[in-house]
Amino acid sequence: QVQLVESGGGLVEPGGSLRLSCAAAGSIFLINNMGWYRQAPGKERELVAGITSDGSTNYADFVKGRFTISRDNAKSTVSLQMNSLKAEDTAVYYCNADLWVLGSSQYRDYWGQGTHVTVSS
Repeated sequence: QVQLVESGGGLVEPGGSLRLSCAAAGSIFLINNMGWYRQAPGKERELVAGITSDGSTNYADFVKGRFTISRDNAKSTVSLQMNSLKAEDTAVYYCNADLWVLGSSQYRDYWGQGTHVTVSS
């Protein structure tokens, strides 16, 4: 069974930092793009940051300069370092990855279960 397992969410005060991590587990042949999305209560899921297999990154305007996405291809992990957190960053954060699973003929889109991030004093 292939899955994306997230960790690192929690409660932090405004201005604080958190680091989210996501590990791809299972019979995975290749990993293409990876990324983080978030969904706040009553809002649609939105892209936070993405990273390609060769390390190229892209960020939503609302996190530029505050968040950093990185990946470790050897460990099949992607991380999101979140600094200068604001109350409006409160959301469920989801890991996303394009995975080529052993026995498949193409990449497929996978999602993690989500991890809660709450920014509040």
